[in-house]
Amino acid sequence: MKQKTKSDILLDSVKRIHMIGIGGSGMYPIAEILHSEGYILSGSDNNETDTLARVRALNIPVTMGHFEQNVEGADLVIYSAAIMKTNPELVAAEKLGIPTMERSKALGAITRRYNNVIGVCGTHGKTTVSSMITQILVENDFDPSAVIGGRLPLINSNGRAGESDIMVCESCEYVDTFLQLSPDVCVLLNIDCDHMEYFKTLERLMQSFTQFANSAHTVIVNGNDENSLKAMETVDKNIITYGITDNCDYYAANIKGGTKTAGEYDLMYKGQLLCHVVLNVPGDHNISNSVAAAAAAHVTGATGEQIASSLANFKGAGRRFEILGTVDGITIADDYAHHPKELEVTLKSAMKMGYNKVYAVFQPFTFSRTKLLLDDFASVLQIADQAVLSEIMGSREINTYGIHTTDLVEKIPGAVWFDSFEKIADYIVENAKDGDLVITLGCGDIYKAAKIMLKKLKGEC
Repeated sequence: MKQKTKSDILLDSVKRIHMIGIGGSGMYPIAEILHSEGYILSGSDNNETDTLARVRALNIPVTMGHFEQNVEGADLVIYSAAIMKTNPELVAAEKLGIPTMERSKALGAITRRYNNVIGVCGTHGKTTVSSMITQILVENDFDPSAVIGGRLPLINSNGRAGESDIMVCESCEYVDTFLQLSPDVCVLLNIDCDHMEYFKTLERLMQSFTQFANSAHTVIVNGNDENSLKAMETVDKNIITYGITDNCDYYAANIKGGTKTAGEYDLMYKGQLLCHVVLNVPGDHNISNSVAAAAAAHVTGATGEQIASSLANFKGAGRRFEILGTVDGITIADDYAHHPKELEVTLKSAMKMGYNKVYAVFQPFTFSRTKLLLDDFASVLQIADQAVLSEIMGSREINTYGIHTTDLVEKIPGAVWFDSFEKIADYIVENAKDGDLVITLGCGDIYKAAKIMLKKLKGEC
């Protein structure tokens, strides 16, 4: 039995919940799970999205815009991390004496309602691996609940409410939010410098992953990632390694491909063949990702045959090298990569896929990350044939760093930048040709530029 926190006790005691920012990718899965448990929900948001349409499909009333009256009658208000303290609904909740709970605490309370929580953490690859695990478990009737950072085509959503005691939970290290969760199995993919405006040092970042792993009873760790292994040195748990070398418990042997289209390999477990895996997602990194997912699924009870079948069916997660369409021979894709290491992996994969020219359309996300990793961003964006940049999306930050997109453009030969998605789309339509790949990159709303490109190429606008 998992020990209850104040958040758990509060969630147990309420019936009506209002969710601020309910259409966010991190909020919707929570809404679906709470809805399935019988809570009476309402929500508000500022932007119409596909996710918001799924919220309405559950018959959850949604108000566009944030207004004081939206919280009236609620027993609890849950809000996303992007919501400012000055939000009128948060202010009204305080005035009315309605308790509030930040999204990560609500998710943490939910994880303590499941007996088999698979917490997928790491700097890169969380959404893909969480999606792969969910695909295996859903297709083979394990009926898990899931909270994923991107849309999984199999369920056409980034979350689901299952009826088993299994939960797949993408676990983000940003400002230590994953320490609110209670995983039973920790899947640690990698540790790389990110969110340094909060962690300050790599050592501090590694300590957080150590703490997260210590909260689980089993840890599945990347045996080929030095930082991950170092972070696990003081973890006294059941540690299982995965990777692409035979010193790991689970590993890929006889690897073929993995670049232009997909890869295949023999999945080994402690030297014995578990199954032969054929992937339908490109990139060498997805071989490692799939081994991590296979290990987690196998530990949960999936057979080698089930793992192989579902990994073959997996076509990728939303915004993870997602091909949006091809018009007049110009392929438009979208990817969530927003850290230099992620951009490097994605662009190297793209450059191996046989396109005539690769355009990297990048939206820098947060002023702090752009400032701290400016030279790294400049280096990896040169992998593409041409970099096209948007304004920096500040998100939760104010630009106290004095950083601008032009600072990055000046470091990238041939790069251009524009102050609107419309102008970016116009540039691509005027310059891209048959046989080219245009890939939008970033964790903000740069995907909107890709959609505008497609409409312009089709002559729809």
